[in-house]
Amino acid sequence: MLLLVLDSEAAGTLLRELPTELVEEVTGILASLGDVPEELGLAVIREFYAMTLAQGYLKDGGLEYARALLRRSLDPKEAERVIQQIQTQVQKTPFAFLQKAESENLLTFIQDEHPQTIAIIVSHLPHHKASEILVGLPPEKQVEVVRRVAEMEQTNPEIVREVESALEARLSNMLSHAAEKVGGVARVAEMLNLCDRSTERTIMEGVEGQDPELVEEIRRLMFVFEDVLLVDDRGIQAVLKQVDQKELCLALKTASDALKAKIFANMSSRAAEFVREEMEYMGPVRVSEVEAAQQRIVDLVRRLEDAGEIIIAGRGRERDLVV
Repeated sequence: MLLLVLDSEAAGTLLRELPTELVEEVTGILASLGDVPEELGLAVIREFYAMTLAQGYLKDGGLEYARALLRRSLDPKEAERVIQQIQTQVQKTPFAFLQKAESENLLTFIQDEHPQTIAIIVSHLPHHKASEILVGLPPEKQVEVVRRVAEMEQTNPEIVREVESALEARLSNMLSHAAEKVGGVARVAEMLNLCDRSTERTIMEGVEGQDPELVEEIRRLMFVFEDVLLVDDRGIQAVLKQVDQKELCLALKTASDALKAKIFANMSSRAAEFVREEMEYMGPVRVSEVEAAQQRIVDLVRRLEDAGEIIIAGRGRERDLVV
């Protein structure tokens, strides 16, 4: 019902985030659902909005923080209903309180634990956080933890609760005074993206003289593959002249429909058809290979921009134009 009452672009964006098997199930239901009454549709939207707010608050500051903000944001009855729902979800998820702990802080507290204890903890963490913890462990402990996770098919709930309770007690002070991240390379990239080209160049040249590796890291975050949409048609054509078609096929494997459409619109119909066919028959490829191909194209775009051969929309660059 949510997908039906949203506009097609928003619904499509949501649908792309779902697992393939769920997409098939949902689209099957969509086909037979029929019209959704306006009042019911609005109720679904309100509930979705409330749950989205709740999950965001929960991630930022925990259950009590979510409870306080929901009561200020929603009707009291609606807020209480949503609170009860997310409280049930939290209670069902072991180690949910660790979602707001920085990996480096968590690692400090658990790296001296027994490998079995660490295995239990990382088994209940999101993959990216578990990976960060694993990377930070000593090599011999990494092997032990991985082996124990691999062998762990079922865990006694009582043992999980015991480990969880002990860890929460130790981390409670750290979690309640967790420092908010306000800086970092990503933040620098966001700021420079909004600067005019001259200011950006001056800053980057100054930083490069002191830390060339930092400059490269900032550059990679400032412009990602999807940002090729910001290049005008003339610039796209200049980029395509220097990109191998097979590499382009690989890079477009995970691109948005909008980016594919823009690329194809700036190719001859024959070349576009070749790329489409190559992509169709390419078969499964490693995500790392796709990302590497995309990064090579991004690096090319940045070189062409630095040379003044193409223009990237936004970030004040229009002031650099000569008319």
